[in-house]
Amino acid sequence: MAAPTMESTGSSTTPTQTITIAKGLNNALRNAMERDPKVLVMGEDVGKLGGVFRVTDGLQKDFGEHRVLDTPLAESGIIGTAIGLAMRGFRPVCEIQFDGFIFPGFDQIVSQLSKMHYRSQGKVKVPLVIRVPFGGGIGAVEHHSESPESLFAHVAGLKVVSCSNPVDAYWMLQQAIDSDDPVLFFEPKRRYWEKAELDPTAEHLPLVSSAVLRTGSDVTVATYGPMVKTCMDAATAAEEDGNDVEVVDLRSLSPLDLGPVAESVRRTGRLVVVSESPPESSVTSEVATRIQQECFYSLEAPVLRVNGFDTPYPPSKLEEGYLPDLDRVLDAVDRSLAY
Repeated sequence: MAAPTMESTGSSTTPTQTITIAKGLNNALRNAMERDPKVLVMGEDVGKLGGVFRVTDGLQKDFGEHRVLDTPLAESGIIGTAIGLAMRGFRPVCEIQFDGFIFPGFDQIVSQLSKMHYRSQGKVKVPLVIRVPFGGGIGAVEHHSESPESLFAHVAGLKVVSCSNPVDAYWMLQQAIDSDDPVLFFEPKRRYWEKAELDPTAEHLPLVSSAVLRTGSDVTVATYGPMVKTCMDAATAAEEDGNDVEVVDLRSLSPLDLGPVAESVRRTGRLVVVSESPPESSVTSEVATRIQQECFYSLEAPVLRVNGFDTPYPPSKLEEGYLPDLDRVLDAVDRSLAY
């Protein structure tokens, strides 16, 4: 019997459907808007067009222009307006069209959004989600392929999370919207159309938690977002050489849930941390430091990292040489095992 597929109309989901990350996000937004009339969607071209990646497709038609707002091309204005709405009891979801477009709104995020709850001694909540398609691999020009998540993971007062598959996209976005804290929600844009089975009645992890996606005994690989698939493919390839690789999806970048990573490293004795972002002062740096501190006597090799490079993102014709790939991950695994 063929597996049921997602209906193109209607708001709710039925068990065991094949969906993409983009559709999982769309259904998460739809469900949240149905449950709570205070949930709004805002951003450039999110309404009539349905977003440049069609993640918000059909929402304005079903919920109206007063709840799905096409905004001017002004990220500072989008986020500033959303902060005011959140302080007045709404739950806005802002879409930043591409990762590199977030910087005009950086001051609003760092100077206002992250500090409002603390500044008010807990009296003011700012339940705002900022969706950010991030990462490379789509052949785009400058400002369309960056990985700025480490900048925001450093800012106290923000939650920073990243989904890597349709199931997490569906659940994590709804959890982020339900959170009373501001959340930056990073979405791996080159993975938007990859598919998986979703059972919306199944149990799901908390928003701030990491997940072991593949068990192994020789090396632990910790990663997130677009690199999860790359690392899973590398683990499969490593198996052909007799190496058993465990893969952990970090999912939450701030705060980090490193319990499953530490537990894994105590068994394998080795850790490779993988991300598209530049390595200097990055999420991979923090993971490496904390695991080295916590698991020092279990480590059989130095913690290794696989990242992009400490340069601005290159022209699209050079991005294959910039982005971590299966070979670079396997090389790190081999170097770790060689100690």
